[in-house]
Amino acid sequence: MVQTVYSMEPTGRTGGRVYLRMIHNVTAEQVRWGTVPDYKRADRIRRWRKVRHLQHLAPVIAALDRPDASFVWDDLSLLLFTPGMRARTVFVFHHYEPLQHDSAPLEAVLWQQLFAVLPECAAVVCVAPYWAEFLQHHGVENVHVIYNAFDLPEIDTVRGLDRAACRAEFGLAADTIAVYAGKAVHWKGTEHVAGQLDGTPSMRVLATGSNTIGFAGTHHDLPRDQYLRLLRACDVGVFMPRMQEGWSRCAAEAVLLGMPCLIRPLAGLGDLAALSGQPAPDLDRLPKQVRDRAAAPQEEARAAYAALAQFDTRYFADAWSTVLAKIS
Repeated sequence: MVQTVYSMEPTGRTGGRVYLRMIHNVTAEQVRWGTVPDYKRADRIRRWRKVRHLQHLAPVIAALDRPDASFVWDDLSLLLFTPGMRARTVFVFHHYEPLQHDSAPLEAVLWQQLFAVLPECAAVVCVAPYWAEFLQHHGVENVHVIYNAFDLPEIDTVRGLDRAACRAEFGLAADTIAVYAGKAVHWKGTEHVAGQLDGTPSMRVLATGSNTIGFAGTHHDLPRDQYLRLLRACDVGVFMPRMQEGWSRCAAEAVLLGMPCLIRPLAGLGDLAALSGQPAPDLDRLPKQVRDRAAAPQEEARAAYAALAQFDTRYFADAWSTVLAKIS
């Protein structure tokens, strides 16, 4: 029997939206997905955006209060659910970061209310052990870790591309160490990496994403195929976020594509760094670290790939099928 499950619209390029789209894709044969608008993503005015989002969603969610409807939810609007709706919900908890609050001081209160009602859900899923421990500390016991997953045929195809051709596509000279610093968005640390390496001979810092920070260095906003070729072209990844992330998809894809990395072990990134064997950046000697990482042996890259390759789409489908059975 096909389940009817509702979620937010899986639109956008953030890690959370990619994760939600992957849930939709791998369960398409067993789930009839319905979606509701994610109003905050279309709201151009940041201040009080999440509050307006909740106001817009209130009548939409009220109309979904039916016994045949189940939910995979990852939004503060869980607070608008009835207890009966929450009992038919798997909540996806990506991360908690007050730096991202656009409706302070009210938003912090809403998050505390969210933590209080999460135990009413059929299950809570997070993407790294750090966040499972965080939730358990907040009294949420029924937590499952389902890591980000990856389309390995896609990854392996890119790993097999001619690296020199990829470097030529992005104008990277053979004697240049290309340093990928992640997305040029707030609190990811991209500009900090660039500042630490500024003036270092034969190094070039590159960033991707929507560039909400006005990053003045080499920036590319690319479709996925070109983005993966850019990762293939780079020599070292340096990830130094200020924000507490879930389990950075950018960093994980860089590692999978054979890029030796330096990863600040903050929140979920600490789990990723430990699993893939990537050391932490040291600001006092970052240029030397980058040069050392650029010369890392291929055996290390193969071991890191093997550590992450277990999280393929089959793993993800099996894990999510198990969790969805709790609301079938």
